[in-house]
Amino acid sequence: MSIDSVLKPKHMVWASGAVLAVILLIVMTRSGAKASVQAPPPPIVEVATVEQRDVPVYGEWIGTLTGQVNADVKAQVTGYLLTRKYKEGSYVRKGELLFEIDARPFQAALDQAKAQLAQAKAQLIQDQAQRATAQANQQMSQLNVDKYAPLAQVDAVSKQDFDNADQTNLANKNQVLAAEAAIASAEAQIQVSEAGVETAGINLGFTRIVSPIDGIAGVAQAQVGDLVNSSSGVLTTVSTVDPIRDYFAVSEQEYLALQKRISNPDKDHWKLQLILADGTTYSHPGEFYFADRQVNQNTGAIQLAALFANPGNVLRPGQYGKVRAMIREQQNAMLIPQAAVNEQQGSYRVAVVDKDNHVSMRAVQVGQRTDSMWVIQGGLNPGERVAVEGQQNLRPGMTVKTKPYKSDID
Repeated sequence: MSIDSVLKPKHMVWASGAVLAVILLIVMTRSGAKASVQAPPPPIVEVATVEQRDVPVYGEWIGTLTGQVNADVKAQVTGYLLTRKYKEGSYVRKGELLFEIDARPFQAALDQAKAQLAQAKAQLIQDQAQRATAQANQQMSQLNVDKYAPLAQVDAVSKQDFDNADQTNLANKNQVLAAEAAIASAEAQIQVSEAGVETAGINLGFTRIVSPIDGIAGVAQAQVGDLVNSSSGVLTTVSTVDPIRDYFAVSEQEYLALQKRISNPDKDHWKLQLILADGTTYSHPGEFYFADRQVNQNTGAIQLAALFANPGNVLRPGQYGKVRAMIREQQNAMLIPQAAVNEQQGSYRVAVVDKDNHVSMRAVQVGQRTDSMWVIQGGLNPGERVAVEGQQNLRPGMTVKTKPYKSDID
């Protein structure tokens, strides 16, 4: 095959392409089509100016809610539970009936104790009558002795008669003493019987198990028909939950720093906030209640307690309750909206917009959050502008159009 025969088809292809390009150019020229594309307008972003002002610094501590008073309700006597009178989880009053134990054995014991008391009282009456008889006999025999004594001195009566009268008088005196001893025994038996009646009455009263305090009654730990006694455990627990107590622990260093605020709990500058498990802040502020007597040597923390009003008994013992409170005030803090900060793998960046509306990305060091703002520890200067809304698609060096940022709370 010759070289000309190989190259000929390529020359034909190039010629055809050139002709086609000329035809397309003529068509575009005649139709008025434009070959250039306009640049897109700069994006619009909302910017906020870095603020500088004094802000409170808050501390947060994990806590657990518990009742102000938690009263365990137990059986005091042995018997079978007949009824449960309260609704579990409901509010009960002090003295309100919670459980009933079969009272028949205790009523019988009370009746028997009363009968024994009546018998002791009857015995006392009998002994008092015997003492009266003994006293009368002794008085008669004493008269005989008094009558025979002068006669015996002048031999007007025989010595035998006088001795008989004297012996009879002594025997009657002993009868009086015996009667008085019997009366004392009967009176003691009455006291024993009265104590027995009181004990039986108390035991009978224990068959009605009542709430010792006002509060929320928990789940019943024993059911109707169970045999219960003083060692069978807690029947239920009643907790006073308004106000409700929150236990939380702070480090020893934090405790020392908080001493001035803890020692002045009546001042308004140390109000406590309660953060619930869903992240919401409880509507009622709390107040400091007490600090434990010692620091836990294993954890290096000390337990504190706060009280929170709990109208409607919404909060319950055992709930998660993080405590938040101001610990100091930071002077001249720089703040920007939280939405302006982007977190990437543990680092924080913001989009800075200069006076010519040029964008640059800058790393910042963040501090605590306060409301919707974030304290910036470094990386920004007061008065600089940062992009808040619309910064997701920004790139360094871009030119943007700005408008002031308005938060949802403005």
